[in-house]
Amino acid sequence: MRIYYHLLTLRRSKDLFMSHKRCLPQTSHVLSQGLCRDPQPPPLRTFSSYANISKNKYITNAVSSYSFHQLSTIHTSQLPLYEDDTQLDYTVTVKGKEVISAASTPAKYHHWLPLTNLDLLLPPIEAGVFFCYKKKTNMSPETVVNTIKISLARVLSTFYPLAGEIVQNSHGEPEVMCNNSGVEFVHAHADVELKELDLYHPDHSLKGKLMPKMHKGLLSVQVTELKCGSMIISCAFNHQLSDGYSLNKFMVAWAKLTRLEPITNVPSFRPSTLNPRRPPRYQPSLDNLYIPITSLPPPSSFKPLDSRMYYIRAESIQRIQSEASTQDTKRSKFLSFTAFLWKILANGGNDLANISRMGVVVNGRRFLTEKDDSSVFENHYGNVLSVPYGVESNSDLKAMPLHEVANRVNGFVAETTNEEHFRELIDWVELHRPTQAVARIYFGHEKSEGRAVVVSSGLGLPVKDMDFGWGEPVFGSYHVPWGSRTGYVTTMPSASRNGDWVVYMHLDEQEFDVIERMAPNVFVPLSISNLF
Repeated sequence: MRIYYHLLTLRRSKDLFMSHKRCLPQTSHVLSQGLCRDPQPPPLRTFSSYANISKNKYITNAVSSYSFHQLSTIHTSQLPLYEDDTQLDYTVTVKGKEVISAASTPAKYHHWLPLTNLDLLLPPIEAGVFFCYKKKTNMSPETVVNTIKISLARVLSTFYPLAGEIVQNSHGEPEVMCNNSGVEFVHAHADVELKELDLYHPDHSLKGKLMPKMHKGLLSVQVTELKCGSMIISCAFNHQLSDGYSLNKFMVAWAKLTRLEPITNVPSFRPSTLNPRRPPRYQPSLDNLYIPITSLPPPSSFKPLDSRMYYIRAESIQRIQSEASTQDTKRSKFLSFTAFLWKILANGGNDLANISRMGVVVNGRRFLTEKDDSSVFENHYGNVLSVPYGVESNSDLKAMPLHEVANRVNGFVAETTNEEHFRELIDWVELHRPTQAVARIYFGHEKSEGRAVVVSSGLGLPVKDMDFGWGEPVFGSYHVPWGSRTGYVTTMPSASRNGDWVVYMHLDEQEFDVIERMAPNVFVPLSISNLF
């Protein structure tokens, strides 16, 4: 999000994405027909030395046309870091760096894929995911890495836009150029053991080290060997095309292909399914949820938020759910947790802060329907999100029992859990194009608006499905580099499958002090050694 604040400082017009601009002719709004530069990808280099990989027990069919573009191996000191880097406390050595292109489906390349109106609500930020594996195989690290490369080339044939790049069309809006320019792949070694990773402070432990940094394109991958023999597979996605649901589908498909299993749910890249209505129409209430960036006040400086990860036991979640429910209404665990967090932050907050805002990320797929094919939205690859939020005085939140706070959360979320809301949101974007728009809750600039936190459910993170052929991961998590003044919280399942959660948070230092002081038995600082 921080990069988006920088972009707001530079411009609030249709050329927001000038950093990605290519020389384009005048084209239609829906589809760009050509480029002023050669759209062909660079010459492919096939690595015949990888042919022996086809004999291992996980991939028995050699990919006839997988291709890698070799990049120069770089020194540890050249490993790209994020802009707010901390000093490395362990050494990361890059053993190799390549660009992996899709193995096949050339007919689908060299065309443009317009982003949907819902995609256009997302700024160009990264959304990451990583999985940790203990050493359980007799395969050499080189064989493991090469196996992953081959299966990545295969899965990109199905998820072909991820092998492309974001460019700007003639209207100043981002589109995906499906040119098979490939995905950057980093093979690294970290001089640290898995049990030593400080996941309680994830940004310090991971950013610029175990998570790849995207230089271009829509996906980057890093495989890191640890000195204990463990391994971490991590990915960074461009959020403008991939929401968490889509990201999950890609990762599951990738693992399946590595195990030589078929992809059961083929992704749909049909932006027309999210076309606006004619004429577009929406209720004025949407103006309270989203705002054109031209209407935002100039961004002011603020202290970056800290990051923490906590482990929450299943019994704590059940207790919270019980207190958030009534005899007549049982609230979901996620909604109950959101209410619990809102009440805790209000109880421990600064008395000078009169109000606070709580937002929830809502996935709209199950609320949308398509007459011809009911699976279109289930398999749609892209963003289908809305971010409603509620506003309450901290004094009221303190006085309310938890089930009343849960009623408030349910109230503002329920306003968006229907097809009409998402159709109206698509229409709202259409009527504001080409001006970029964003969710209001991410950009609170006035002190009178109070502190804001957005909670996203990552409980669909497919930890148990991420077996590439050498066993399930012992830990998995999303990782979202964050630069907004609004707090961000993601709930995820534990790899233990026992109902425990892992919670990844971006809050300010005072808020972390509050939750650890008021609910120490709920928010247990995460230590990966406790997961084994």
